[in-house]
Amino acid sequence: MLWNLELDEEYFRIYDSKKLIAGYFDPDYGDIFPKENSEQIISTMLKNHDKICRGMMMVPFVKFGLFDRDLDTSLSNVQENVDRVNQHLQKWNATLSELNCKFHSVRISHTDQDMLTITFPILFSQPTPLKKEELIKELFPTLDLLQKKGLL
Repeated sequence: MLWNLELDEEYFRIYDSKKLIAGYFDPDYGDIFPKENSEQIISTMLKNHDKICRGMMMVPFVKFGLFDRDLDTSLSNVQENVDRVNQHLQKWNATLSELNCKFHSVRISHTDQDMLTITFPILFSQPTPLKKEELIKELFPTLDLLQKKGLL
């Protein structure tokens, strides 16, 4: 799977090989001072390809298939969806453990009330320039693992 990054203001959209959004990467720009100049400072950091060591990745977590306004279903269908979601959560639990991820945050997707997203930290192997090509090299192992596990 080939991954691509596109800058969107201060974060990057992550696209898969089909040009579909797979998630987002929010670089940790460090302590920005003064705060009121943060946009300009971050813009300069991006332009100069300053190096960063980490950031936060946000990807889809689980889609329930239950929270649709027009839902009209059966008990067995609800049970199938709950079982599917439970298996998916178990895969995520194992994968977060494999990634040695001790912190994460799960939220309702801002684009789909039937989906949750997960945000977790990504630590780079070395200080990495704020260049799409360099960042994707550091994000690739995590994205590839999530893809192989069927989580993306």
